Amino acid sequence: MTVIDISPSVMQFLLAFIVVAPLLGALAALLPAPPGLRGRNPGQAVLRHGVTVTGAVLVAAIVLAAGFDQDHPATMQATTDISWIPALDVRIHLGIDGISLPLLVLTALLTFLCALYSYFKLPAGPSPKAFVALVLVLESGTLATFAVLDLLLFFLAFEMVLIPMYFLIARWGGDQRQAAAWKFILYTLLGSVVMLLGLLLIGLKSGTFDMVALATDNGRGLTTSVQVIAVLAIGLGLAVKTPMWPLHSWLPDAHTAAPTVGSVLLAGVLLKMGTYGFVRILLPVAPDGMRTFAPYLAAFAVVGIVYGSLACLALARTGAKGDLKRLIAYSSVGHMGFVLLGIATMTPTGVNGALFANIAHGLITGLLFFLVGAVKDRYGTADLDTLAGATGAALYGRAPRLGALLAFAAVASLGLPGLAGFWGEMLTLFGAYSPAEGLSRPAFRTFMAIGAFGTLLTAAYMLIVVRRVCMGEHAPHSRLSPDEQPQQAPRTADGPQPSGTAGSRASGAAGSRASGAAGSQASGAAGSPSLETAGPRTATTPQLADIHPYEAAAWTPLVALTVLAGLWPAVLLGLTDPAVQQLLAGGKS
Repeated sequence: MTVIDISPSVMQFLLAFIVVAPLLGALAALLPAPPGLRGRNPGQAVLRHGVTVTGAVLVAAIVLAAGFDQDHPATMQATTDISWIPALDVRIHLGIDGISLPLLVLTALLTFLCALYSYFKLPAGPSPKAFVALVLVLESGTLATFAVLDLLLFFLAFEMVLIPMYFLIARWGGDQRQAAAWKFILYTLLGSVVMLLGLLLIGLKSGTFDMVALATDNGRGLTTSVQVIAVLAIGLGLAVKTPMWPLHSWLPDAHTAAPTVGSVLLAGVLLKMGTYGFVRILLPVAPDGMRTFAPYLAAFAVVGIVYGSLACLALARTGAKGDLKRLIAYSSVGHMGFVLLGIATMTPTGVNGALFANIAHGLITGLLFFLVGAVKDRYGTADLDTLAGATGAALYGRAPRLGALLAFAAVASLGLPGLAGFWGEMLTLFGAYSPAEGLSRPAFRTFMAIGAFGTLLTAAYMLIVVRRVCMGEHAPHSRLSPDEQPQQAPRTADGPQPSGTAGSRASGAAGSRASGAAGSQASGAAGSPSLETAGPRTATTPQLADIHPYEAAAWTPLVALTVLAGLWPAVLLGLTDPAVQQLLAGGKS
Protein backbone atom coordinates (compact mmCIF):
# COMPACT_ATOMS: atom_id res chain seq x y z
CA MET A 1 0.00 0.00 0.00
CA THR A 2 1.23 3.46 -0.90
CA VAL A 3 -0.30 6.85 -0.25
CA ILE A 4 0.45 7.88 -3.84
CA ASP A 5 1.59 5.70 -6.72
CA ILE A 6 5.11 6.66 -7.82
CA SER A 7 7.22 4.82 -10.37
CA PRO A 8 10.50 3.19 -9.20
CA SER A 9 12.58 5.53 -11.35
CA VAL A 10 10.99 8.60 -9.76
CA MET A 11 11.58 7.09 -6.32
CA GLN A 12 15.24 6.60 -7.22
CA PHE A 13 15.50 10.20 -8.35
CA LEU A 14 13.83 11.50 -5.18
CA LEU A 15 16.26 9.66 -2.90
CA ALA A 16 19.28 10.79 -4.92
CA PHE A 17 17.92 14.36 -4.92
CA ILE A 18 17.47 14.31 -1.15
CA VAL A 19 21.11 13.33 -0.65
CA VAL A 20 22.72 15.54 -3.31
CA ALA A 21 20.55 18.69 -3.29
CA PRO A 22 21.87 20.08 0.04
CA LEU A 23 25.46 19.74 -1.26
CA LEU A 24 24.61 21.64 -4.42
CA GLY A 25 22.73 24.17 -2.33
CA ALA A 26 25.81 24.65 -0.11
CA LEU A 27 27.93 25.42 -3.16
CA ALA A 28 25.31 27.85 -4.48
CA ALA A 29 25.14 29.58 -1.09
CA LEU A 30 28.79 30.57 -1.40
CA LEU A 31 28.27 32.18 -4.81
CA PRO A 32 26.97 35.73 -5.32
CA ALA A 33 23.17 35.85 -5.49
CA PRO A 34 21.64 36.57 -8.92
CA PRO A 35 20.42 40.19 -9.25
CA GLY A 36 16.74 39.27 -8.98
CA LEU A 37 17.24 37.21 -5.81
CA ARG A 38 19.38 39.52 -3.70
CA GLY A 39 16.55 40.87 -1.59
CA ARG A 40 17.30 43.78 0.72
CA ASN A 41 20.87 42.61 1.32
CA PRO A 42 23.10 39.62 0.52
CA GLY A 43 22.65 38.18 4.00
CA GLN A 44 18.88 38.05 3.64
CA ALA A 45 19.18 36.42 0.22
CA VAL A 46 21.41 33.59 1.44
CA LEU A 47 19.20 32.91 4.46
CA ARG A 48 16.19 32.68 2.14
CA HIS A 49 18.24 30.34 -0.05
CA GLY A 50 18.79 28.05 2.94
CA VAL A 51 15.07 27.94 3.70
CA THR A 52 14.31 27.20 0.03
CA VAL A 53 16.80 24.35 -0.33
CA THR A 54 15.92 22.64 2.96
CA GLY A 55 12.22 23.12 2.17
CA ALA A 56 12.66 21.44 -1.22
CA VAL A 57 14.48 18.54 0.43
CA LEU A 58 11.70 18.19 3.01
CA VAL A 59 9.04 18.15 0.30
CA ALA A 60 11.00 15.48 -1.58
CA ALA A 61 11.31 13.42 1.61
CA ILE A 62 7.56 13.65 2.25
CA VAL A 63 6.79 12.60 -1.33
CA LEU A 64 9.27 9.74 -1.00
CA ALA A 65 7.54 8.63 2.20
CA ALA A 66 4.15 8.87 0.48
CA GLY A 67 5.38 6.66 -2.36
CA PHE A 68 6.97 4.12 -0.01
CA ASP A 69 5.34 0.68 -0.20
CA GLN A 70 4.10 0.20 3.36
CA ASP A 71 3.11 -3.41 2.66
CA HIS A 72 6.78 -4.33 2.20
CA PRO A 73 8.76 -2.10 4.60
CA ALA A 74 11.47 -4.74 5.00
CA THR A 75 12.36 -4.47 1.31
CA MET A 76 14.90 -1.90 0.18
CA GLN A 77 13.12 0.63 -2.03
CA ALA A 78 14.19 3.55 -4.25
CA THR A 79 17.49 1.75 -4.74
CA THR A 80 20.39 3.00 -6.84
CA ASP A 81 23.42 0.73 -7.35
CA ILE A 82 26.31 2.09 -9.43
CA SER A 83 29.92 0.91 -9.45
CA TRP A 84 32.22 3.60 -7.99
CA ILE A 85 35.62 2.02 -7.17
CA PRO A 86 35.74 -1.34 -9.00
CA ALA A 87 39.10 -2.36 -7.52
CA LEU A 88 37.60 -2.37 -4.02
CA ASP A 89 34.08 -3.27 -5.16
CA VAL A 90 32.81 -0.03 -3.63
CA ARG A 91 29.48 1.01 -5.08
CA ILE A 92 27.22 4.04 -4.86
CA HIS A 93 24.40 2.03 -3.35
CA LEU A 94 21.39 3.92 -2.00
CA GLY A 95 18.11 2.63 -0.63
CA ILE A 96 15.56 2.98 2.16
CA ASP A 97 13.44 0.62 4.22
CA GLY A 98 11.20 0.95 7.26
CA ILE A 99 14.20 1.54 9.52
CA SER A 100 15.87 4.36 7.61
CA LEU A 101 12.80 6.18 6.20
CA PRO A 102 11.63 7.75 9.51
CA LEU A 103 15.16 8.98 10.25
CA LEU A 104 15.42 10.44 6.76
CA VAL A 105 12.18 12.39 7.15
CA LEU A 106 13.12 13.50 10.68
CA THR A 107 16.45 14.86 9.43
CA ALA A 108 14.83 16.78 6.57
CA LEU A 109 12.18 18.22 8.92
CA LEU A 110 14.55 19.36 11.66
CA THR A 111 16.98 20.93 9.20
CA PHE A 112 14.18 22.88 7.50
CA LEU A 113 12.86 24.11 10.85
CA CYS A 114 16.37 25.19 11.85
CA ALA A 115 16.81 27.05 8.55
CA LEU A 116 13.42 28.75 9.01
CA TYR A 117 14.26 29.72 12.59
CA SER A 118 17.67 31.07 11.54
CA TYR A 119 16.10 33.25 8.85
CA PHE A 120 14.45 35.28 11.60
CA LYS A 121 16.97 34.69 14.39
CA LEU A 122 20.48 34.24 13.01
CA PRO A 123 23.02 33.39 15.75
CA ALA A 124 25.85 35.80 16.37
CA GLY A 125 28.87 34.97 14.26
CA PRO A 126 30.60 35.45 10.91
CA SER A 127 29.08 35.56 7.43
CA PRO A 128 25.55 34.18 6.93
CA LYS A 129 26.85 32.57 3.72
CA ALA A 130 29.18 30.30 5.64
CA PHE A 131 26.46 29.48 8.17
CA VAL A 132 23.95 28.40 5.53
CA ALA A 133 26.56 26.42 3.59
CA LEU A 134 27.65 24.54 6.71
CA VAL A 135 24.07 23.67 7.68
CA LEU A 136 23.42 22.31 4.18
CA VAL A 137 26.61 20.22 4.15
CA LEU A 138 25.62 18.87 7.56
CA GLU A 139 22.19 17.94 6.23
CA SER A 140 23.64 16.19 3.19
CA GLY A 141 26.03 14.10 5.28
CA THR A 142 23.33 13.08 7.73
CA LEU A 143 20.83 12.15 5.01
CA ALA A 144 23.51 10.16 3.19
CA THR A 145 24.31 8.25 6.38
CA PHE A 146 20.73 6.99 6.53
CA ALA A 147 20.48 6.28 2.79
CA VAL A 148 23.76 4.59 1.76
CA LEU A 149 24.11 0.79 1.70
CA ASP A 150 27.88 0.47 1.33
CA LEU A 151 30.18 0.31 4.36
CA LEU A 152 32.80 2.71 3.00
CA LEU A 153 30.18 5.17 1.80
CA PHE A 154 28.60 4.94 5.24
CA PHE A 155 31.93 5.87 6.81
CA LEU A 156 32.42 8.82 4.44
CA ALA A 157 28.93 10.13 5.14
CA PHE A 158 29.43 9.52 8.86
CA GLU A 159 32.57 11.68 8.80
CA MET A 160 31.11 14.33 6.51
CA VAL A 161 29.09 15.89 9.32
CA LEU A 162 32.01 16.45 11.71
CA ILE A 163 33.62 19.51 10.10
CA PRO A 164 30.35 21.49 9.63
CA MET A 165 29.33 20.85 13.23
CA TYR A 166 32.80 21.80 14.45
CA PHE A 167 32.60 25.19 12.74
CA LEU A 168 29.00 25.79 13.80
CA ILE A 169 30.10 25.38 17.42
CA ALA A 170 33.46 27.15 17.10
CA ARG A 171 32.29 30.19 15.10
CA TRP A 172 28.62 30.67 16.06
CA GLY A 173 28.67 29.22 19.58
CA GLY A 174 28.64 30.88 22.99
CA ASP A 175 31.09 30.85 25.87
CA GLN A 176 33.89 28.27 25.77
CA ARG A 177 32.99 27.45 22.17
CA GLN A 178 36.56 26.80 21.00
CA ALA A 179 37.27 24.26 23.73
CA ALA A 180 33.90 22.54 23.21
CA ALA A 181 34.43 22.35 19.44
CA TRP A 182 37.90 20.83 19.83
CA LYS A 183 36.61 18.30 22.33
CA PHE A 184 33.81 17.34 19.95
CA ILE A 185 36.10 16.87 16.94
CA LEU A 186 38.83 14.98 18.82
CA TYR A 187 36.45 12.50 20.46
CA THR A 188 34.52 11.78 17.28
CA LEU A 189 37.59 11.58 15.02
CA LEU A 190 39.40 9.16 17.33
CA GLY A 191 36.28 7.01 17.50
CA SER A 192 35.95 7.11 13.73
CA VAL A 193 39.52 5.88 13.15
CA VAL A 194 38.80 2.77 15.21
CA MET A 195 35.45 2.32 13.45
CA LEU A 196 37.10 2.44 10.02
CA LEU A 197 39.41 -0.43 10.99
CA GLY A 198 36.41 -2.53 11.95
CA LEU A 199 34.57 -1.73 8.71
CA LEU A 200 37.64 -2.65 6.65
CA LEU A 201 37.99 -5.90 8.58
CA ILE A 202 34.41 -6.89 7.75
CA GLY A 203 34.75 -5.91 4.08
CA LEU A 204 38.05 -7.68 3.53
CA LYS A 205 37.10 -10.87 5.39
CA SER A 206 33.66 -11.17 3.77
CA GLY A 207 34.74 -10.03 0.30
CA THR A 208 32.12 -7.27 0.02
CA PHE A 209 31.25 -3.90 1.50
CA ASP A 210 27.60 -4.17 0.44
CA MET A 211 25.45 -3.83 3.56
CA VAL A 212 22.45 -5.64 2.06
CA ALA A 213 24.54 -8.67 1.07
CA LEU A 214 26.24 -8.70 4.46
CA ALA A 215 22.92 -8.52 6.29
CA THR A 216 21.52 -11.35 4.17
CA ASP A 217 24.55 -13.48 4.97
CA ASN A 218 23.90 -12.74 8.67
CA GLY A 219 27.51 -13.26 9.73
CA ARG A 220 27.89 -16.74 8.25
CA GLY A 221 30.91 -15.65 6.21
CA LEU A 222 32.73 -14.27 9.26
CA THR A 223 34.29 -16.26 12.07
CA THR A 224 33.27 -15.53 15.64
CA SER A 225 36.67 -13.98 16.43
CA VAL A 226 36.40 -11.62 13.45
CA GLN A 227 32.90 -10.63 14.51
CA VAL A 228 34.03 -9.93 18.08
CA ILE A 229 36.90 -7.73 16.92
CA ALA A 230 34.68 -5.93 14.40
CA VAL A 231 31.95 -5.25 16.95
CA LEU A 232 34.51 -3.94 19.43
CA ALA A 233 36.09 -1.58 16.88
CA ILE A 234 32.92 -0.38 15.13
CA GLY A 235 30.98 -0.26 18.39
CA LEU A 236 33.51 2.09 19.99
CA GLY A 237 33.21 4.55 17.11
CA LEU A 238 29.42 4.39 17.15
CA ALA A 239 29.30 4.64 20.96
CA VAL A 240 31.21 7.95 20.88
CA LYS A 241 28.68 9.44 18.47
CA THR A 242 25.64 8.04 20.34
CA PRO A 243 27.00 9.01 23.03
CA MET A 244 27.37 6.11 25.46
CA TRP A 245 28.63 6.51 29.00
CA PRO A 246 31.60 6.92 29.68
CA LEU A 247 32.37 8.25 26.16
CA HIS A 248 29.83 11.04 26.52
CA SER A 249 31.88 13.85 28.08
CA TRP A 250 32.13 15.84 24.82
CA LEU A 251 28.34 16.16 24.59
CA PRO A 252 27.43 18.55 27.47
CA ASP A 253 30.18 20.99 26.48
CA ALA A 254 29.20 20.89 22.81
CA HIS A 255 25.50 21.44 23.55
CA THR A 256 26.16 24.23 26.03
CA ALA A 257 28.42 26.12 23.63
CA ALA A 258 26.51 25.47 20.39
CA PRO A 259 23.99 27.97 18.98
CA THR A 260 20.34 26.99 19.31
CA VAL A 261 20.05 25.42 15.85
CA GLY A 262 23.38 23.63 16.37
CA SER A 263 22.04 22.03 19.56
CA VAL A 264 18.80 21.04 17.82
CA LEU A 265 20.66 19.32 14.96
CA LEU A 266 23.22 17.73 17.26
CA ALA A 267 20.61 16.20 19.56
CA GLY A 268 17.87 15.58 17.01
CA VAL A 269 19.95 14.18 14.16
CA LEU A 270 23.65 13.53 14.78
CA LEU A 271 23.22 11.34 17.85
CA LYS A 272 20.92 9.07 15.83
CA MET A 273 23.74 8.22 13.43
CA GLY A 274 25.50 6.18 16.10
CA THR A 275 22.48 4.12 17.15
CA TYR A 276 21.48 3.66 13.50
CA GLY A 277 24.91 2.12 12.85
CA PHE A 278 24.36 -0.41 15.63
CA VAL A 279 21.04 -1.47 14.10
CA ARG A 280 21.97 -1.33 10.42
CA ILE A 281 25.49 -2.81 10.60
CA LEU A 282 26.34 -4.66 13.81
CA LEU A 283 23.09 -6.49 14.58
CA PRO A 284 22.69 -8.19 11.15
CA VAL A 285 26.33 -8.39 10.02
CA ALA A 286 28.01 -9.60 13.23
CA PRO A 287 25.31 -11.23 15.39
CA ASP A 288 27.72 -13.50 17.27
CA GLY A 289 29.96 -10.59 18.12
CA MET A 290 26.97 -8.53 19.25
CA ARG A 291 25.77 -11.40 21.44
CA THR A 292 29.18 -11.43 23.13
CA PHE A 293 29.12 -7.73 23.90
CA ALA A 294 25.35 -7.27 24.43
CA PRO A 295 25.47 -7.61 28.26
CA TYR A 296 28.28 -5.05 28.47
CA LEU A 297 26.45 -2.68 26.13
CA ALA A 298 23.32 -3.00 28.27
CA ALA A 299 25.32 -2.40 31.45
CA PHE A 300 26.89 0.78 30.06
CA ALA A 301 23.44 1.84 28.83
CA VAL A 302 21.74 1.62 32.23
CA VAL A 303 24.68 3.29 33.95
CA GLY A 304 24.25 6.11 31.44
CA ILE A 305 20.53 6.30 32.22
CA VAL A 306 21.12 6.69 35.94
CA TYR A 307 24.23 8.86 35.57
CA GLY A 308 22.53 11.26 33.18
CA SER A 309 19.54 11.60 35.50
CA LEU A 310 21.69 12.17 38.60
CA ALA A 311 23.73 14.79 36.74
CA CYS A 312 20.49 16.56 35.79
CA LEU A 313 19.26 16.44 39.38
CA ALA A 314 22.54 17.97 40.54
CA LEU A 315 22.26 20.77 37.99
CA ALA A 316 18.60 21.42 38.84
CA ARG A 317 19.06 21.90 42.59
CA THR A 318 18.91 25.38 44.06
CA GLY A 319 22.29 27.10 44.26
CA ALA A 320 24.03 24.78 41.76
CA LYS A 321 24.23 27.50 39.08
CA GLY A 322 23.18 24.86 36.58
CA ASP A 323 22.86 25.76 32.91
CA LEU A 324 19.53 24.71 31.40
CA LYS A 325 21.13 23.77 28.05
CA ARG A 326 23.69 21.62 29.87
CA LEU A 327 20.90 19.90 31.79
CA ILE A 328 19.06 19.01 28.59
CA ALA A 329 22.34 17.71 27.16
CA TYR A 330 22.83 15.39 30.13
CA SER A 331 19.24 14.23 29.74
CA SER A 332 20.20 13.07 26.23
CA VAL A 333 22.80 10.75 27.74
CA GLY A 334 20.03 9.07 29.70
CA HIS A 335 17.56 8.93 26.82
CA MET A 336 20.13 7.45 24.44
CA GLY A 337 20.88 4.90 27.15
CA PHE A 338 17.36 3.55 26.63
CA VAL A 339 18.06 3.28 22.91
CA LEU A 340 21.26 1.31 23.55
CA LEU A 341 19.49 -0.94 26.05
CA GLY A 342 16.83 -1.80 23.46
CA ILE A 343 19.51 -2.62 20.88
CA ALA A 344 21.40 -4.77 23.40
CA THR A 345 18.35 -7.00 23.96
CA MET A 346 18.67 -8.18 20.32
CA THR A 347 14.91 -8.78 20.20
CA PRO A 348 12.34 -7.27 17.83
CA THR A 349 10.54 -5.69 20.80
CA GLY A 350 13.69 -4.05 22.15
CA VAL A 351 15.03 -2.91 18.77
CA ASN A 352 11.64 -1.48 17.78
CA GLY A 353 11.61 0.35 21.10
CA ALA A 354 15.09 1.70 20.38
CA LEU A 355 14.08 2.96 16.94
CA PHE A 356 10.91 4.54 18.32
CA ALA A 357 12.88 6.18 21.14
CA ASN A 358 15.31 7.52 18.52
CA ILE A 359 12.54 9.38 16.70
CA ALA A 360 10.85 10.50 19.91
CA HIS A 361 14.11 11.89 21.27
CA GLY A 362 14.72 13.80 18.05
CA LEU A 363 11.30 15.43 18.21
CA ILE A 364 11.17 16.17 21.93
CA THR A 365 14.78 17.17 22.58
CA GLY A 366 14.84 19.24 19.40
CA LEU A 367 11.80 21.10 20.74
CA LEU A 368 13.43 21.46 24.17
CA PHE A 369 16.56 23.05 22.72
CA PHE A 370 14.46 25.44 20.63
CA LEU A 371 12.55 26.46 23.77
CA VAL A 372 15.65 26.79 25.95
CA GLY A 373 17.22 28.96 23.24
CA ALA A 374 14.13 31.19 23.28
CA VAL A 375 14.26 31.45 27.08
CA LYS A 376 17.94 32.38 26.93
CA ASP A 377 17.24 35.00 24.27
CA ARG A 378 14.60 36.63 26.45
CA TYR A 379 16.42 36.50 29.79
CA GLY A 380 19.98 36.79 28.53
CA THR A 381 20.97 33.66 30.45
CA ALA A 382 20.19 29.95 30.79
CA ASP A 383 21.32 29.81 34.44
CA LEU A 384 18.62 28.02 36.41
CA ASP A 385 19.13 30.00 39.61
CA THR A 386 18.78 33.27 37.72
CA LEU A 387 15.72 32.06 35.81
CA ALA A 388 14.04 30.84 39.00
CA GLY A 389 15.09 33.51 41.46
CA ALA A 390 14.92 36.82 39.63
CA THR A 391 11.57 36.65 37.93
CA GLY A 392 8.81 36.04 40.45
CA ALA A 393 6.15 33.99 38.68
CA ALA A 394 8.56 33.22 35.83
CA LEU A 395 7.28 31.96 32.49
CA TYR A 396 3.71 31.14 33.51
CA GLY A 397 3.23 34.74 34.58
CA ARG A 398 5.44 36.49 32.04
CA ALA A 399 5.15 34.46 28.82
CA PRO A 400 2.38 31.91 29.44
CA ARG A 401 2.40 30.22 26.04
CA LEU A 402 6.16 29.79 26.13
CA GLY A 403 5.90 28.43 29.67
CA ALA A 404 3.16 26.00 28.67
CA LEU A 405 5.21 24.73 25.73
CA LEU A 406 8.27 24.22 27.93
CA ALA A 407 6.16 22.28 30.42
CA PHE A 408 4.72 20.19 27.56
CA ALA A 409 8.19 19.33 26.24
CA ALA A 410 9.39 18.45 29.73
CA VAL A 411 6.54 16.04 30.46
CA ALA A 412 6.97 14.53 26.99
CA SER A 413 10.66 14.00 27.76
CA LEU A 414 9.92 12.23 31.04
CA GLY A 415 7.78 9.69 29.16
CA LEU A 416 4.20 10.69 29.93
CA PRO A 417 1.75 8.12 28.44
CA GLY A 418 0.05 9.48 25.36
CA LEU A 419 3.17 11.29 24.13
CA ALA A 420 6.00 10.00 21.95
CA GLY A 421 8.55 9.53 24.75
CA PHE A 422 6.49 6.82 26.46
CA TRP A 423 6.47 4.07 23.85
CA GLY A 424 10.18 3.81 23.19
CA GLU A 425 11.07 3.48 26.87
CA MET A 426 8.26 0.99 27.54
CA LEU A 427 9.17 -1.28 24.60
CA THR A 428 12.83 -1.13 25.55
CA LEU A 429 12.07 -2.28 29.09
CA PHE A 430 9.79 -5.05 27.78
CA GLY A 431 12.61 -6.20 25.50
CA ALA A 432 15.01 -6.29 28.45
CA TYR A 433 12.55 -8.44 30.40
CA SER A 434 12.85 -11.19 27.77
CA PRO A 435 16.16 -10.77 25.88
CA ALA A 436 17.29 -12.82 22.88
CA GLU A 437 18.20 -16.46 23.25
CA GLY A 438 21.69 -16.89 24.65
CA LEU A 439 21.59 -13.74 26.77
CA SER A 440 21.28 -13.89 30.56
CA ARG A 441 17.70 -13.21 31.62
CA PRO A 442 18.58 -12.42 35.27
CA ALA A 443 21.16 -9.87 34.12
CA PHE A 444 18.82 -8.18 31.67
CA ARG A 445 15.95 -8.12 34.14
CA THR A 446 18.31 -6.37 36.53
CA PHE A 447 19.10 -3.90 33.78
CA MET A 448 15.36 -3.47 33.22
CA ALA A 449 14.83 -2.64 36.90
CA ILE A 450 17.66 -0.09 36.85
CA GLY A 451 16.26 1.45 33.67
CA ALA A 452 12.80 1.69 35.24
CA PHE A 453 14.36 3.46 38.24
CA GLY A 454 15.97 5.84 35.77
CA THR A 455 12.53 6.83 34.47
CA LEU A 456 11.60 7.93 38.00
CA LEU A 457 14.76 10.04 38.22
CA THR A 458 13.94 11.55 34.83
CA ALA A 459 10.49 12.53 36.04
CA ALA A 460 12.03 14.05 39.17
CA TYR A 461 14.48 16.40 37.46
CA MET A 462 12.09 17.40 34.69
CA LEU A 463 9.39 18.35 37.19
CA ILE A 464 11.96 20.32 39.20
CA VAL A 465 12.90 22.22 36.05
CA VAL A 466 9.25 23.00 35.30
CA ARG A 467 8.65 24.16 38.86
CA ARG A 468 11.72 26.39 38.96
CA VAL A 469 11.64 27.84 35.43
CA CYS A 470 7.91 28.03 34.78
CA MET A 471 6.76 28.83 38.33
CA GLY A 472 9.91 30.44 39.74
CA GLU A 473 10.54 31.25 43.36
CA HIS A 474 7.30 32.93 44.36
CA ALA A 475 7.71 36.41 45.80
CA PRO A 476 4.21 37.90 45.42
CA HIS A 477 4.80 40.92 47.66
CA SER A 478 8.16 41.89 46.22
CA ARG A 479 8.69 44.43 43.50
CA LEU A 480 11.54 44.08 41.00
CA SER A 481 13.82 47.07 40.84
CA PRO A 482 15.32 47.95 37.45
CA ASP A 483 18.64 46.43 38.57
CA GLU A 484 16.95 43.15 39.48
CA GLN A 485 15.12 42.74 36.19
CA PRO A 486 16.59 40.14 33.81
CA GLN A 487 19.10 41.57 31.39
CA GLN A 488 18.87 41.02 27.66
CA ALA A 489 21.85 39.98 25.58
CA PRO A 490 22.46 42.39 22.65
CA ARG A 491 22.91 40.89 19.25
CA THR A 492 26.40 40.93 17.83
CA ALA A 493 25.84 38.87 14.72
CA ASP A 494 26.86 40.19 11.35
CA GLY A 495 23.87 38.47 9.80
CA PRO A 496 20.70 40.37 8.93
CA GLN A 497 17.43 40.51 10.79
CA PRO A 498 14.95 40.35 7.92
CA SER A 499 12.36 43.05 7.88
CA GLY A 500 8.66 42.40 8.28
CA THR A 501 9.11 39.96 11.17
CA ALA A 502 7.88 40.22 14.71
CA GLY A 503 11.42 40.41 16.00
CA SER A 504 12.45 43.18 13.60
CA ARG A 505 9.31 45.21 14.20
CA ALA A 506 9.93 44.99 17.92
CA SER A 507 13.51 46.03 17.39
CA GLY A 508 12.37 49.01 15.36
CA ALA A 509 9.90 50.00 18.07
CA ALA A 510 12.70 49.93 20.61
CA GLY A 511 14.80 52.15 18.39
CA SER A 512 17.70 49.70 18.06
CA ARG A 513 18.73 46.84 15.83
CA ALA A 514 18.73 44.05 18.40
CA SER A 515 18.56 40.30 18.48
CA GLY A 516 15.43 38.26 18.98
CA ALA A 517 16.12 38.54 22.71
CA ALA A 518 16.12 42.30 22.77
CA GLY A 519 13.34 42.36 20.21
CA SER A 520 11.29 40.13 22.48
CA GLN A 521 11.66 42.49 25.40
CA ALA A 522 10.81 45.48 23.26
CA SER A 523 7.81 43.75 21.80
CA GLY A 524 6.52 42.84 25.25
CA ALA A 525 7.14 46.34 26.54
CA ALA A 526 5.43 47.99 23.58
CA GLY A 527 2.28 45.97 24.03
CA SER A 528 1.83 46.30 27.81
CA PRO A 529 1.73 49.05 30.44
CA SER A 530 4.93 50.11 32.13
CA LEU A 531 5.81 48.89 35.61
CA GLU A 532 4.79 52.20 37.14
CA THR A 533 1.30 52.23 35.60
CA ALA A 534 0.50 48.52 35.43
CA GLY A 535 -1.77 46.58 37.73
CA PRO A 536 -0.59 44.50 40.67
CA ARG A 537 0.38 41.44 38.63
CA THR A 538 2.50 43.43 36.17
CA ALA A 539 4.25 45.18 39.05
CA THR A 540 5.62 41.92 40.39
CA THR A 541 5.94 39.96 37.12
CA PRO A 542 6.91 42.25 34.20
CA GLN A 543 5.88 40.75 30.89
CA LEU A 544 8.19 39.25 28.31
CA ALA A 545 7.30 38.81 24.67
CA ASP A 546 5.52 35.51 24.26
CA ILE A 547 5.89 33.23 21.25
CA HIS A 548 6.64 35.02 17.97
CA PRO A 549 4.99 33.79 14.74
CA TYR A 550 8.27 32.44 13.35
CA GLU A 551 8.85 30.52 16.59
CA ALA A 552 5.36 29.04 16.40
CA ALA A 553 6.04 27.97 12.80
CA ALA A 554 9.28 26.22 13.81
CA TRP A 555 7.90 24.51 16.93
CA THR A 556 4.34 23.52 16.00
CA PRO A 557 5.33 20.54 13.75
CA LEU A 558 7.41 19.07 16.59
CA VAL A 559 4.54 19.42 19.05
CA ALA A 560 2.04 17.88 16.62
CA LEU A 561 4.29 14.92 15.78
CA THR A 562 5.04 14.30 19.45
CA VAL A 563 1.32 13.99 20.13
CA LEU A 564 0.66 11.97 16.97
CA ALA A 565 3.43 9.45 17.71
CA GLY A 566 2.18 9.12 21.28
CA LEU A 567 -1.46 8.56 20.38
CA TRP A 568 -0.87 6.48 17.23
CA PRO A 569 2.43 4.58 17.62
CA ALA A 570 1.41 2.10 14.92
CA VAL A 571 2.30 4.71 12.28
CA LEU A 572 5.96 4.27 13.13
CA LEU A 573 5.97 0.70 14.45
CA GLY A 574 4.17 -0.52 11.33
CA LEU A 575 7.21 0.59 9.32
CA THR A 576 9.97 -0.58 11.62
CA ASP A 577 8.69 -3.94 12.89
CA PRO A 578 8.76 -5.97 9.63
CA ALA A 579 12.18 -4.52 8.78
CA VAL A 580 13.51 -5.36 12.26
CA GLN A 581 12.08 -8.89 12.06
CA GLN A 582 13.94 -9.50 8.82
CA LEU A 583 17.07 -7.79 10.13
CA LEU A 584 17.24 -10.13 13.10
CA ALA A 585 16.66 -13.16 10.88
CA GLY A 586 13.43 -14.35 12.46
CA GLY A 587 14.03 -13.31 16.07
CA LYS A 588 11.10 -13.80 18.40
CA SER A 589 9.25 -10.75 19.70
